[in-house]
Amino acid sequence: MAIWGSSFIALKIAFRDVPPLWVIFARMLIGSLVFLLAWRWRQPQPYVVGDWKYLLGMATCEPCLYFVFEAVALQHTSAAQAGMITAVLPLMAAAVAFALLRERTRPTTLMGFLVALLGVVLLSLGGVADAHGPRPLLGNGFECLAMLCATGYTLLLKRLSSHYSAFSLTALQTFLGSLFFLPLALWIEPFPSVISPASAWALLYLGVIVTVGAYGFYNLGMARLPASQASAFTNLIPLFTLVFAMLVLDERLTNPQLAACGLVFLGVLLSQWRMTPKTAAVLDRRLS
Repeated sequence: MAIWGSSFIALKIAFRDVPPLWVIFARMLIGSLVFLLAWRWRQPQPYVVGDWKYLLGMATCEPCLYFVFEAVALQHTSAAQAGMITAVLPLMAAAVAFALLRERTRPTTLMGFLVALLGVVLLSLGGVADAHGPRPLLGNGFECLAMLCATGYTLLLKRLSSHYSAFSLTALQTFLGSLFFLPLALWIEPFPSVISPASAWALLYLGVIVTVGAYGFYNLGMARLPASQASAFTNLIPLFTLVFAMLVLDERLTNPQLAACGLVFLGVLLSQWRMTPKTAAVLDRRLS
């Protein structure tokens, strides 16, 4: 989560010289090269018939659509605000599981989702246009779309992690991500003519440390923990992003935005609150 929190800052730095889609392609390409170098140490695993649709869906959600939305988001909002919005990911996962899979969700989880969502809306409305985030409302909207993609990725990853290793799943993401973003970058954006040393280091960091390291660690953890417990760790991303954004990019949030951040954290805490069975039964009756 610390590595993922730092990725928002690295993306901001890389975007100074390199068009967003080329940044994403570069990190996917670098990650793919790392996996090719380490390919001999993989553990061969048989393909399960019919899993192609889940594997393709996972890669479509993340990295493909997720990084498209996040690249657009970080052009319009600050790294600190984008990182804060990631706090709603576990709540989105619970809400989607409730809506699509009919999984039972505690009333406090649903209330926490609504409180956190209110905090995200207020965070976006309270944004002041500046050099770090010229259009925060638009950027935060795209970051919410990225979180929706991350939700689909988390649910599909949990299903696939029982059949395939973290190495295989992460490698598949980087390979398909490279194939997806190369034609997209060639079609939409010009090839960068000059890349500063800072941007070059940011690309290397994104490709090796974030794409390979963070996704590898997360996929490894997902194979050993329940999805709800593993995704709950993403609540640490906003904290790391805020700290890194202040230290590296000198970003600051306004007082209304800090209050909105408090609402997001309150919603997350509320979603994790465990009521006594008696209290939960009473609340269930009142909500039904």
